[in-house]
Formats: sequence, structure tokens, C-alpha cells
Amino acid sequence: MRTWTPTSLASEQSGALLAVYQQDPEFLGGSPGLSALVSVVPLAVVLVLLGVLRVRAQWAALAGLAAALGVAIAGFGMPVGMSLSAAAHGAFFGLVPIMWIVVNALWVFNMTVATGHFDVLRRNFGTLSVDRRTQAILVAFCFGGLLEALAGFGAPVAITSVMLMALGFKPIKAAVLALVANTAPVAFGAMGVPVITLARVTGLPLDQVASMVGRQTPFLALFVPLVLVFIVDGRRGLREAWVPALACGVVFAFAQFVTSNFVSVELTDIVASLLGAITVVALARVRPNAVWAAREPAVAAGSGPGTAAAPDSRADVRRAYAPYAIIVAVFALAQLPGVKSALDSLKLAFTWPGLDVVDRTGKPHSTTQYSLTWLSTAGTLMLIAGVIVALVLGVGLARSVRTYRRTLVELRWAILTVAAVLALAYVMNASAQTTAIGLFVAGAGGALAFLSPVLGWFAVAVTGSDTSANALFGALQVTAAQGAGLPPELLAGANSSGGVLGKMLSPQNLTIAAAAVKLDGQEGVLLRKVIGWSLGMLVVLSTIIALQATPVLGWMLP
Repeated sequence: MRTWTPTSLASEQSGALLAVYQQDPEFLGGSPGLSALVSVVPLAVVLVLLGVLRVRAQWAALAGLAAALGVAIAGFGMPVGMSLSAAAHGAFFGLVPIMWIVVNALWVFNMTVATGHFDVLRRNFGTLSVDRRTQAILVAFCFGGLLEALAGFGAPVAITSVMLMALGFKPIKAAVLALVANTAPVAFGAMGVPVITLARVTGLPLDQVASMVGRQTPFLALFVPLVLVFIVDGRRGLREAWVPALACGVVFAFAQFVTSNFVSVELTDIVASLLGAITVVALARVRPNAVWAAREPAVAAGSGPGTAAAPDSRADVRRAYAPYAIIVAVFALAQLPGVKSALDSLKLAFTWPGLDVVDRTGKPHSTTQYSLTWLSTAGTLMLIAGVIVALVLGVGLARSVRTYRRTLVELRWAILTVAAVLALAYVMNASAQTTAIGLFVAGAGGALAFLSPVLGWFAVAVTGSDTSANALFGALQVTAAQGAGLPPELLAGANSSGGVLGKMLSPQNLTIAAAAVKLDGQEGVLLRKVIGWSLGMLVVLSTIIALQATPVLGWMLP
């Protein structure tokens, strides 16, 4: 099959013959294995430069982009112009909506720092628990899960990492905790968008897909809080704080299962996160003498040796929590049935110029279309929340603008990195490099059930999005399942469930975490600290899903 063929359609305006690039994932010698092997090169370049050679993320991402362009043009016969157009499309998507979310989220945080309200929040968290292990569970896992439910796309990592740092965690540890915690909630994040997208691209009923994912990701939720406790304090942490960690994991997992299977896909992570946090706080009140439940006593003005400060007033505490309450309220209101449809109707959609790509069946490829519901996108909602926060905290217009400008300067390298990473992903997707890898894995035969989550993991590692991974490989997983005689909903769910574990080592998310805690250039350090957790949990999840394909755990299928 030729991959670069002229169409028979002539342009009436110019009279020129339009050209279409038709994907051929087996272009290299007609060999699926060789095509897949070469397709791995761009991602390998990024990971080796980041994790082994310790090159700064922006240069590693640009090198990976150059490799992806080289493979697309020389390896898959994609025209130079179209390859560059695909890169431009990806870079633009990296800016809007991805970095649009991150910039506005960090702007809100920087305003709370500038006004001193974040210091109040940090002190007040001490009244809940001064134990770092409990704080990690509440902030990184529970509050991060709530933010994932409402926003997703990097916002939970950006916000929770800086919250942890303000609570006294070292920057590296705060970023690692935020990245590892951002796993179990991801499949149902952004009000269920990844699972909803999976149902659409596979043609499977939404309730069937959601039920399957809701019987896989809860296994991750069971031990992610325990992992967080271990990261904070090693074996001693597990000995002393396993009770809140296990309780939170069990409640979150059960709530995620029940809500996704019997209540609402959109509300899954909201219910699970809130119940998980309530469980930890309630346990701390029941067992106030436990070391993990230790609280910071209020300090009366004038007490002690004469240097003690007055406790924060209730009004100060309310204002300190106000930004996060406002964020939750704005996102929740935007998801109401009538409001959501009205906001989503304001949509920017067009065919990306110079990118005429069709798949093997002749259908236009998804990378050719750009679509943005510009008012309901998380970045715009975060901007609206930021304006309200500025009014509530009394931040003037000039100060707000200065803070926004400073945020942009702080994120300049992160913006470049994310744009380059998404450009790389779009080039790989448009040229069929990603499909080549997917088809090779899909031909694994008896090992397919075990490797199916790996495919989702790989896709999220490349794109940074479980939604994108489901759109990319969801239909392929169903086709492979049918060919292997496996339940299609099992492998479709595995794509999304495995994908959540690739998010923590996506260059996009690594860059967001590093930028949030002001460790630009340390993405490689973060990668080395999280990759073991990502791979370890992936093996566990893959084993569980492989067993779900057998009578051992087959009874778990919906």
C-alpha cells in the first residue's frame, strides 16, 4: 500500500490537486515488528535523555520531536509539510487547552501566596494533623482526586504539589507524591471524560465500559495511599500510619466501584475522594492519641516565652480555604446538565490546515481536527475562578496582572516542553507510529490480556492524557479482544486502567510538577523517582486483568 497518494479531488478554487497521506502502520518492509521497533525511537530518545543523561526536559522533548519527525518522514513516508503541520497542531494543543489550565491554576496559587493566605492554610492543616503521612493522604490523594474529578489535565499535580511544599515537604518529595497520587482517580477524571470517550470510540455501552473500569482501578486505590505513606516515611511510616492509609484506600476503592457501577460515571471520583477524606478525618477524631492523628494546638496570643503569635482568626481561615472552595464550586456548576450543554455549545472547531491524513480504511484521522469548547474548558473555568478569588482576597487589578505575568515567566520552559511533547505525540499519531506499536502489541496472542494495560500505559506516557490514550487505542483493543476471543469490555477497560499508571512519567506531567515546585530542569530526577512505582503497579494491574480473562477472576466481569 502506498502511503502518499494524490486524491482524485481537485480544488475548485486553485485547480490544484490535493494530496492525502494514507497511514500504513506496516510501512517498513511490510513488517509489523520492524515498524513498531522504529516507532519506539522517539519516546526512547526522550526517556533516555531525561532519565539517563539528565538533559533538561525542554531539550529532551525537542530531541524527541526531531526523532519523531525523522521517523515519520524517512520511515513512514509522510510528506515533510504534513509532518510539520502535525507538529504544529500538537504544539498548539499543548498550549490550549493543556498549558492554559496549568498557567491559570498556578496563577490562583501565586495570588494566595502573595497575599499570605496560603500560610494561613498551611497552619490550619496542622490543626487537622501535623503528621506528614496523613497530610500526604489528605492533600495528594483525596484533594488531588477531587481536583482530578473536576479538572484533570495536570491541574491536580500542579496544585497539590505546591500545597504539600507549603506544608513543609521538600520540593522533590512534594512533586513525587503529587505524581504518584494522580493515578487511581484518572480514569474517571474531568467528570468521567476518559471513560465516556472510551465508550464512544469503541461503540460499547457506557455503563458496561464504566463498570469494567470500576472493577479494575479500585485495586490501585487500595494501596496508593500506602505507597504515599512509604514515600514519606519508609517502613516506619507503614508501621505507624497504615490505619488511615488502608482505611482511605478501602473506602475510596469501594466508593469508586459502587458509584461507577450503580450511580453515576461523572460523580465517581467526587464521591470517592470526599468519602476518603471524611474517613481519615473521622478516624483521627476517634483515635486522637494515635501518632498519625497528632494535631497542632492553637497558640494563644501572648502565651509562651513572649514570642508566640496570635492564632489565625476564623475569617482568615475562611479566606484561606476560599480559593479551593471557589474552584470546586465553579467546576461543579459548570457540570450541571443545563449549564454544561450551554457552555459546550460555544465551540471552536476546524480542520487543521495542511494536514490531510486518512487511516487505513480511508476515514479522516482524528489529528486532522481541532476542537475546543473554549468556555467550558478547565483553563477558562480556572481563569473565572481566579478572577473571583482575586475579588474575595482583595487582590487589586494591577497586582493580579503582575502575578499573572510572573507566573508566565516562571512557566516559560514548561510551556516549551509541553508544546514539544504534544507536537511529538501528534506526529507519532498522524504518521501511524503509535498505531504500529499498538498493532504489534495487539498480536500478542495468549499474552494479550496481560499486555493490554501496557498499551494504555504507553499511550498515556506519550500523550499525558488517558482521554487521548482511549481515543487512540480503545477501538484497537476491542478489535484485538474479538480476534482473541476475549470480552471486548475487558480490554477496553484495561486500556484506560493501565493508562492511569503512565501519567506519572509522561514528560508533560513531569514538567508540570517540576514547574509547580520551581525545580525547572529536574524532570529527569522526578522520572527516576517515579518510574519504579509506575512499572511495579503496572505489573500488579496487568496480572489482575490477565486473571480477569480466566475463571480465576472472570466472575468480576459485568
